[in-house]
Amino acid sequence: MSHIRHQFDLFFTALQFYTRLPAPKWVVYKPENLSLATSYLPFVGWIVGLVAGSTYLTADYLTNPSIAVLCSMIISILLTGAFHEDGFADVCDGFGGGWTKEKILEIMKDSRVGTYASVGLILILALKFSLLQAIAGWEYSMVAVLVAGHSLSRLMPVFVIYMLPYSRDTDSKAKPVAEKPPFWVLVMAIIFGVLPLFGLAMILEQPVALASILILGLIALLLARYFKKWIGGYTGDCLGAIQQVCEVAFYFFIVVLWKFI
Repeated sequence: MSHIRHQFDLFFTALQFYTRLPAPKWVVYKPENLSLATSYLPFVGWIVGLVAGSTYLTADYLTNPSIAVLCSMIISILLTGAFHEDGFADVCDGFGGGWTKEKILEIMKDSRVGTYASVGLILILALKFSLLQAIAGWEYSMVAVLVAGHSLSRLMPVFVIYMLPYSRDTDSKAKPVAEKPPFWVLVMAIIFGVLPLFGLAMILEQPVALASILILGLIALLLARYFKKWIGGYTGDCLGAIQQVCEVAFYFFIVVLWKFI
C-alpha cells in the first residue's frame, strides 16, 4: 500500500510541476520526488492531449476546424503554463546569441525574450497550427494524434536525461532535479510514452506509424549531441525545446504518412 501511495505522490508531483493543475492537499512536496516523477512525464502528455483533443472536438462542432485547432493549442498552452514553449524560446535565444557555454547559459537564464525567441516561437507555433489543420479532417482520430504526439514527445527528454549530464553547477535546491533517476523510471516513461502510439497505429490501420519512435529518437539524439557540444550537457530549457521540436516533428511525420501511404 505504501508503494502505491508513493506512486500517487510521484504522479501528482509530475502533474503539479509540468502543468498548472493543482495536486491534492494530502500530497506532500518532496524535492527528491522531482527526479522520480519523470516517469509520469509522458502520462502527463496523455492528460494534455485528451484535454486538447476534447477542446478540438467541441470547438469544431461549434465553429470550424481551423478555429478548433487554434483553441486546442491555446488550451494546451494554458494547461501547461507554456512550460515547454518557454524552454524552446530560451534555447533559441541562448544558442542564437551565445558563443560560449557561459554566455549561452547566462542568456537562457535571462527572463527577457529576444529576437531569436520571438521568431522561433512564431515559426514553431505556426508550423504546429498548419500541421494540425492538415490533420483536422480526421475527426476522432485527431484526439488519438494529439494524445500520441503529446506523450511521445515528452518521452524524448527522458532519454536525454539519461544520455547527458546536467550542464549547470547544481546547488542543494537544484540537485534532486539534476540527478539521473533509477532505470525503472525510464521503463515506466517508455510504457506511458509509446502506448498511445500503438493505439493510433491501430486506428489509422498504419503500423508504419510506429516508425515515428525512431524518427523522434534520432531528432532527440541530434539535439542532445548539439547541446553536449556547446554546453556540455542539458538544462531544463533544453528538455523543453526537445519536447516542442519532437511534438511538431511527430505531426509532420503523420501528415506525410497520410499523404503518401
